[in-house]
Formats: sequence, C-alpha cells, structure tokens
Amino acid sequence: QVQLVESGGGSVQAGGSLRLSCAASGRAFSSYAMGWFRQAPGKEREFVAAISTNDNTYVDDSVKGRFAISRDNVKSTVYLQMNSLKPEDTAVYSCAARVSPFSPIYYVSSGQYSYWGQGTQVTVSS
Repeated sequence: QVQLVESGGGSVQAGGSLRLSCAASGRAFSSYAMGWFRQAPGKEREFVAAISTNDNTYVDDSVKGRFAISRDNVKSTVYLQMNSLKPEDTAVYSCAARVSPFSPIYYVSSGQYSYWGQGTQVTVSS
C-alpha cells in the first residue's frame, strides 16, 4: 500500500508556472505507475498526465507542450511541471498510483488507479 501527499499548489497569474509534487510513502515506489488528474468546480475529474515505471510519459492534449510529468524514484516523488498556465487550468490536482512493475504502460483512466492523494488547489487568474 502507498500513501500519497501532494504539494506545490497555489495561486498564480496567467502565463506563470508551478511545479506540483506528489510524495509517496511506503516501499517500492519504483513499482508504481503514476498519474495526475484534475477536477474543476462543477466538472468531472479529468486526466492530465501519466508516467510508467519505465519512465514512459503521456500528457493530455489540453496541456501538451505546457505540462510535463517526471518521477524521482530515490525521493519517491512524482512531479508535474506546469508552464504557461491558463485560467482554465484552475482545479484541484490529485496524483494517483497503481502497481505496475517493470512496465512501459501508463494509465489514463482514473478507474485504473488504486491509490489517491488528497489533492492540491491550483488557481490561475487572468
């Protein structure tokens, strides 16, 4: 089992940057595929980015070229670098994990993940 804690959210003006972190507790972080999702008020949760245990990455078209996902297995942390932020990026961002050792597969559906963090708020003003 793994516990996830997000940090790095906050308020920023449009065009600014933030880096979200998701720290995992427990063993074998390197065996978990990780993902970032977001949920804006009144909207359903949506996929943002994912990374496999073999470091394959995928980002949603809505953030492609602006957001990047990475992981540091030594620090048991996954990151979401967000650049050129827009007001429509405002949401609660949550990280998720599922066991997937030694695999190039990343997961884009929330139902494919077993563990979730509490989320961190990102607010982008125009």
